Amino acid sequence: MWRATALTLFPEMFPGPLGESLAGKALKEGVWSLQAVDIRRFAKDRHGTVDDAPFGGGAGMVMKPDVLSAAIQAMAEPEVAKLLMSPRGAPFSQARARQLAAGPGVLMVCGRFEGVDERVIEAHGLEEVSIGDFVLSGGEIAAMAVMDCCVRLLPGVMGEPQSAQEESFEDGLLEYSHYTRPAAWTGPDGIERRVPEVLVSGHHGKVAEWRRKQREEITRRRRPDLWERRQQATRNDEK
Repeated sequence: MWRATALTLFPEMFPGPLGESLAGKALKEGVWSLQAVDIRRFAKDRHGTVDDAPFGGGAGMVMKPDVLSAAIQAMAEPEVAKLLMSPRGAPFSQARARQLAAGPGVLMVCGRFEGVDERVIEAHGLEEVSIGDFVLSGGEIAAMAVMDCCVRLLPGVMGEPQSAQEESFEDGLLEYSHYTRPAAWTGPDGIERRVPEVLVSGHHGKVAEWRRKQREEITRRRRPDLWERRQQATRNDEK
């Protein structure tokens, strides 16, 4: 069973959306487990203090190293990845999700306030992870996003294994456009839009080629950074 543990000041936020849809079904079936642990349990005073003012001054508060470290020590398991959700972390990727899903699970520290005492990050070797170039009120929503990304990759969670193989980012490209019935549809702008003819041709080879070109064109237009990275990888392979 793949195990996820969230260290948080708001354990009641979990499972949240993880209790629904594919992740929720897999949770009920025991494919994975989720434990939300209140960091305040490890506070050393009767007030449950988990933060203090930063050395050197400045706005906000910082999560105390002794309290957070005690929580990590109590809940960490051998070989389980230890992540800290942080806007200054490395961008989370589909490739990293696959690595985590192939392991025994994750321990996720959900930061709050101005951040976490740097010494805790160093002492526990926390991997700082970001889900985008923006700042949230805390790490809980980011942790849920990472968990969901990993859980859907676990064996048996998605009905069709091919679904994951053809998704965005799996090979450095974004996904192709999708269409379903009706074949002709008129939108609120009064314009009739038809499904591309190749998709109703029944020619699997032509469909595959159309989808490949779609993926390349969409990636080139919408994510030039990904496109350039892929081109560079191709150039390196040809050397």
